[in-house]
Amino acid sequence: MSRVYWDTMLFIYLLEDNPIFGPRVKSIHEAMRRRGDVLCTSIFTVGEVLTGLRKQKDEAGIRGVKGFMLSDEVSILPFDLEAADRYSMIRSDTRVSQADGIHLATAAAAGVDIFFTNDEKLRSLAIPGIRFFADLDGKVI
Repeated sequence: MSRVYWDTMLFIYLLEDNPIFGPRVKSIHEAMRRRGDVLCTSIFTVGEVLTGLRKQKDEAGIRGVKGFMLSDEVSILPFDLEAADRYSMIRSDTRVSQADGIHLATAAAAGVDIFFTNDEKLRSLAIPGIRFFADLDGKVI
């Protein structure tokens, strides 16, 4: 069993049934469930995912996302003092955006095994507290 962090885009691909990336993310999610992996993300991810739905005034989508995020399917990680400290280190040492810094810091503070992202720039980083990075093709770095 591994603790696997997803950045926001993976949730968006899955929940919006993205025709290009959705099937791959579904496959990754199903494989994780079979292995008993824990799907993790930041509380920040919930806000990011809900933003698009609020712009569209999609109340059913908002309820669905909240239900999914509150289910046993997802472990919501806090952005706490440890994460804030790691955020300051990541942002001072790299050129990642504030949002990416929050994701990386939250995952690192929780000591996740794998950080899944479709962002090649993030996969090239070495962040203490994150054992491996992986892309949507399953390539682990």
